[in-house]
Amino acid sequence: MKKFTFGLIILVLLTMVTACAGKSNAPANTSGDSTQNTSTDQPAETQQADFKKLGDEPLTLTFFSTSGTFPDVEFNTLIADPIKKKYPNVTIERITPAATTTNEEVLSTHVPDIIYSSSSSHQRIIRTGAYEDLRELIKRHNFDESRIKPILYDYIKDITKDKGGEIYAIPFNANQHVLYYNKDIFDKFGVSYPDEKQLTWDEVLEIAAKLTRTENGVHYIGLSVDNLTGLSKGLGLSYVDRETGNAALDTQEWLRVFELNKRIFEIPGYVTPDNTWNWGRDQFMKDQVIGMRVTWLANMVGPLEELRQQGVEFNWDIAPAPNFSDQLGKTREAQIHSLSVNSQSKHKDEAFQVIAEILSDEGQTILARNGRVPAVINPELEKEYGLDIPVLQGKSVQNVFIGEPLQEHYIHPYELEITSRLTEAAEDLAINGLDVNSAIRKATDAINKDVETLRTTLGDQ
Repeated sequence: MKKFTFGLIILVLLTMVTACAGKSNAPANTSGDSTQNTSTDQPAETQQADFKKLGDEPLTLTFFSTSGTFPDVEFNTLIADPIKKKYPNVTIERITPAATTTNEEVLSTHVPDIIYSSSSSHQRIIRTGAYEDLRELIKRHNFDESRIKPILYDYIKDITKDKGGEIYAIPFNANQHVLYYNKDIFDKFGVSYPDEKQLTWDEVLEIAAKLTRTENGVHYIGLSVDNLTGLSKGLGLSYVDRETGNAALDTQEWLRVFELNKRIFEIPGYVTPDNTWNWGRDQFMKDQVIGMRVTWLANMVGPLEELRQQGVEFNWDIAPAPNFSDQLGKTREAQIHSLSVNSQSKHKDEAFQVIAEILSDEGQTILARNGRVPAVINPELEKEYGLDIPVLQGKSVQNVFIGEPLQEHYIHPYELEITSRLTEAAEDLAINGLDVNSAIRKATDAINKDVETLRTTLGDQ
């Protein structure tokens, strides 16, 4: 009897211990009840994520590109298709407004969940209030910021460093510069191709002069450089002073840029008798009359692939972007293309999870293999650059990574509004007969007058 009683006591005690243990390891409330205690003092395994996991239910998220070259072929390949493959019930649907519609108009009538931007449009989008501060989402989703290249993420943080420290975007890719060249034009005029050696501007201008000529009624131009705005990126120059908001052109560095652009315009035949002087992507890619073009990767790779899919191909290749002789080893600024969450989205957590997927090693591998330079630190991805995009097959893609890109210059809130003054200054150098110093003075005066107006309409920034 004593043995039975003692055994019963032991059984009761074991039952009580088991019950207590079960209570301490019980799963957190998943009902969404806001009264549930979610104190971070709880053991990690008892905390319950307070967001919906991507793919748990059918969902369509909308996507809007505010700036930068991002054709549908890239949107599908880099974003929509990979997300659909991993989460079959999640669709990323692109908002494509009419070409004349402004970003402000789109964002006032639509609520795209995910916003794609280049750094040139950040300030305007900030003014609309469409960007969500991502700091809480970064924390909640344990997003590893240390994986992002500092040259890109430091710029994003720098935008708001004196205004509250918000993080409005996650870098998507580094849009670096290269020299594209048309091998058929080089062959036509018996000129040797550029190779992996980074050229000086003097060397490039010498080649350009040999390629700028008329043959069988076709006028060829040796070089396209995006003029003053493009050339200034080799020195990382701001257009507007960050502190004063006034023009920042009265420097020795800007003088070098103006002088170089003037030399390009003075190549015999560069400016045509009908005063055509501004040569760009269409003349290189569609008309195929440009020998060399120095510009962004994203400005050309996607459109060239789109053109290839339409049955139009020609013989071109890639060389390192040239620079001033005392700047060799550096290329131009690396523009940031980024992804953001709309502050008005009803699916902020899911939208951020899409961004996190695209920034994963898997997502960035897809990006690298399709012709974009990844935003994450992973040298192995350079070896896979361009492997999956047909238009880059057989190209010297290793030349993309020769030379160190610069961090993009600070883009002032007024900058987008005054950039046209640099186009006007280039035109003054090309066809209006202004010397370099006069063109700088005229542009400076015009920018400063614009700034006075902008201060009235936008306030001090």
